Amino acid sequence: MEKKKLGLTTKIFIGLIAGAIFGILLNYIVPQSAFKEEIIINGILYVIGQGFIRLMQMLVVPLVFCSLVCGSMSIGDTKKLGTIGVKTLLFYLATTAIAISVALAIANLINPGTGLDMSSVTATTSAVTTTETASFVDTLLNIIPTNIFQGLASGTMLQIIFFALLLGIIIAKLGDRVEIVGNFFSQFNDIMMEMTMIVMKVAPVGVFCLIGKTFAGIGFEAFLPMLKYMLGVFLALGVQCFIVYLGLLKLFTGLNPIIFIKNFFPVMAFAFSTATSNATIPLSIDTLAKKMGVSKRVSSFTIPLGATINMDGTAIMQGVAVVFAAQAYGILLTWTILQLLVLLHWLQ
Repeated sequence: MEKKKLGLTTKIFIGLIAGAIFGILLNYIVPQSAFKEEIIINGILYVIGQGFIRLMQMLVVPLVFCSLVCGSMSIGDTKKLGTIGVKTLLFYLATTAIAISVALAIANLINPGTGLDMSSVTATTSAVTTTETASFVDTLLNIIPTNIFQGLASGTMLQIIFFALLLGIIIAKLGDRVEIVGNFFSQFNDIMMEMTMIVMKVAPVGVFCLIGKTFAGIGFEAFLPMLKYMLGVFLALGVQCFIVYLGLLKLFTGLNPIIFIKNFFPVMAFAFSTATSNATIPLSIDTLAKKMGVSKRVSSFTIPLGATINMDGTAIMQGVAVVFAAQAYGILLTWTILQLLVLLHWLQ
């Protein structure tokens, strides 16, 4: 009887669990030494883990660019593309507003900063840094690249998305006159997808090293002072993922949430281990096509856009952090201020 080969999902999960166990054992059992710190943690684990992240980052820009060109090119109809774009954008803005609202509500419920003594913390001139925030108008204008090659080189995703969509629409409009150019992007997109599959073969090893290094450097004691804050973030993430997202999934598609989670688990595990949304773009598009039946024409447009602007996890983390810091320093957050926080994050 032929042995059934382990799938990528199982391998990633095994790498995740094995890495966590290895890291914990390394942290608590292996004594401190130069070999442990320099060779194992900051040597082997760091190099392989970061090498894997760099491989994924290497794929992101060319894959997103070609996917969006092919997606808008294959949709062809600008009205249909515009309809999908507007609906997607409104959906992302709505979920982000819900995410920050959930975070603020849960943070005020569990009061993560209450009882924390910050009297010993004093601000010094040298410790204070200011960050210049671009205006809303500048943010809109920055979507249009002045130099697309500079945008590609720096990985400015909104500029890449804008140019790729425009290019795909024009290629579709010109049709047979630019058939060679259209075939080039289609074939180059196939090449990038194949390269992604090759890189994903080393994903279990990369995940093992990333998680192993994390747990080797941070023992459980390091979590204790921030336990209530972390609890607030995890609770808000849980509500957003399992109630908001899955509720919307059932409402709009009628899909079984359990089946969706089962099919999409490798992407979720990969996102958790790499801590980057952009790195999950290739795997998300491939999983949606093969396991969920979503057309690559649609996912190649919506997934890169979502990875760029739909930062619900960041919204939740920042929401809980605002309440945590305010309570720690004794600052009263009124309902009006909380509503303003939701609006400001929505406009970012």
